[in-house]
Amino acid sequence: MKILNIEERVHRIEERNARVEMDKKWEGSLARKALIALFTYTAIGLYFQYILQVNPWINTIVPTIGFLLSTLTLPFFKRMWVKMQEK
Repeated sequence: MKILNIEERVHRIEERNARVEMDKKWEGSLARKALIALFTYTAIGLYFQYILQVNPWINTIVPTIGFLLSTLTLPFFKRMWVKMQEK
């Protein structure tokens, strides 16, 4: 019984390691960087089109939101990217 428990634990560790490796690969991927650039560019473009730089303190909100989006790694797109990498 102890051997089965050890085998199960090793299997779980290997699965976790595979997920961690895929997360690392995603963090450095060109796909992630391109998505961050696209969403940031779109947000700033729409903001400048409609607000026209009214107040510099308000203008700092947009880059902050862009940074926030970049740190959240866009889970939906990450799942899509991971599926493509696993093929």
